[in-house]
Amino acid sequence: MTTRGDTLHAPDALQGTGPVQPPARLPLVVHVLALGTFLMGTTEFVVAGLLPEIAGDVQVSVAQAGLLITVFAVGMIVGAPLMAMLTLRLPRRLTLILALGVFAAGHVIVAVGSSFSLLLAARFLTALATGAFWAVANVVAARAAGPASSSRALGVVGAGAMLANVVGVPLGAFAGQDMGWRGPFWALAALGAAAMVLIARHVAPDEVSRAAVSIRSELSALRSGRMWLVLAACATTTGGVLSTYSYISPLLTDRAGLASGLVPLVLVGFGVGALAGFLVGGRLGDHRPHTTTIAAAATTMILLLALCLLSRSAAPTIVLVALLGLFGLGANPVLISLGVRFAGRAPTLGSALTVSAFNLGTAVGSWFAGLALESPLRATGPAAVGAAIGALTLIPTIAIALTQRRRSAVVMPDPGPDTSAL
Repeated sequence: MTTRGDTLHAPDALQGTGPVQPPARLPLVVHVLALGTFLMGTTEFVVAGLLPEIAGDVQVSVAQAGLLITVFAVGMIVGAPLMAMLTLRLPRRLTLILALGVFAAGHVIVAVGSSFSLLLAARFLTALATGAFWAVANVVAARAAGPASSSRALGVVGAGAMLANVVGVPLGAFAGQDMGWRGPFWALAALGAAAMVLIARHVAPDEVSRAAVSIRSELSALRSGRMWLVLAACATTTGGVLSTYSYISPLLTDRAGLASGLVPLVLVGFGVGALAGFLVGGRLGDHRPHTTTIAAAATTMILLLALCLLSRSAAPTIVLVALLGLFGLGANPVLISLGVRFAGRAPTLGSALTVSAFNLGTAVGSWFAGLALESPLRATGPAAVGAAIGALTLIPTIAIALTQRRRSAVVMPDPGPDTSAL
């Protein structure tokens, strides 16, 4: 385990110096970190299924209760880079444990709170902890797996959050309806405390003191042009998919004619596709990172356009939604891995910025999609907006590939064809 100030070296496939054989199995700590992101993903989205119960209990409208989702997104956008800087000189293991402690405390506050303003504050606090955990977990997983398997490891860590959409969120919604909406928050607090024990046991301590690490050295990541291209790709790829996903229910019911009771099953299909996409995308990204990101962006754009054209038929729409989960988020672990590498001496800040970019893209994309839903495009408006935003992903991903190809040619001039960057 190296310090936060060290450079995370790119795999040889990126450097043009020859292949590195990845290990057959990922370290156990990667899966422990995935458990943490499973909890983070569950708490981010479980509120959506409990809004009527929460609104009735704390005496606000359902629309006002929806601010619990908005404030969490804002907390993630701000919290990831902010907490990365505030915990700069702390050991990563301690940062992860503290983040889970705050996570658990935030859920206890929500579970016992009766004031809506207190619930909002607790959700914001929980989001700060989530951003801190996610940013540091990405770096710890990438280092534990090694350069040849970093994207694969990040795919597993991110798959924890995708699994939350398939298992955690539905279970939380059912439990909330059965035992009251506070029950899932008590359960998440207990699981957060248990995860602290696992992190303390399985995350190795940093070997070198972090006293020499400075904010100035961390901010050096912002001078990387490739880093900004990665952040742009993070924002557009997630914005394109989740702007559509946020308003998928009107498309399924009003346009495709599905019964409202079947909508959750379609969303499970999206979640299963997203889980598979994270795992497959992460594995492919270790060998062909730029081909993976470009192909995922192009395929996502085509799928979203197909949704606009074929959404009057239920069967094709259901299939397209599942494929959107598979391809739409499959590039994310690769983008996180590239962000960590391109950040140079500031891998944790690089990871944190990718988390912020994903959430910023989601927030902005969902806002435009909401406007499109009220336009003459109606139910197909969000998918049209998603296709336009998704198409923009091709610009930074192609630019990153071309830049890396030029860098590889400089490092290892060779008259023969060089496709290692792809």
